[in-house]
Amino acid sequence: MKVSEAMTRDVRVANPDEAIQFVAKIMAGLDIGALPVGENDRLVGMITDRDIAIRGIAEGKGPDAKVSEVMTSDVQYCYDDQEIDEVTENMADIQVRRLPVINRDKRLVGILSLADIALTGDGQAGEALSGISRPGGEHSQTI
Repeated sequence: MKVSEAMTRDVRVANPDEAIQFVAKIMAGLDIGALPVGENDRLVGMITDRDIAIRGIAEGKGPDAKVSEVMTSDVQYCYDDQEIDEVTENMADIQVRRLPVINRDKRLVGILSLADIALTGDGQAGEALSGISRPGGEHSQTI
């Protein structure tokens, strides 16, 4: 199955100049934990609720801090024409629960989450989750 068959297409995109409080309200309203960040029709980052908490609030930044100050700019992504099993394996390896989806013209066309993968019913989400949940990743809190 291709990523395009499972991904969420209707994706809200944050702007790097928006305030983190504004983006946090959008996340709360949509009941999501991450948004792609785009500028000039290009994907430039991802912002998560964790970024806001750890790189924002914990670092003393206020609600008016810009998304660009706390977002992850080293964005991992997948292509809409990739196979789900390949992407799921990659998600486990890099320990992420969601990936922005771009087309071959590098335009954002959706987002793929573990929930999207679980809805395919092929068992791939469980495999990804076991890899994502292993201790010691880039964002690990263990010392």
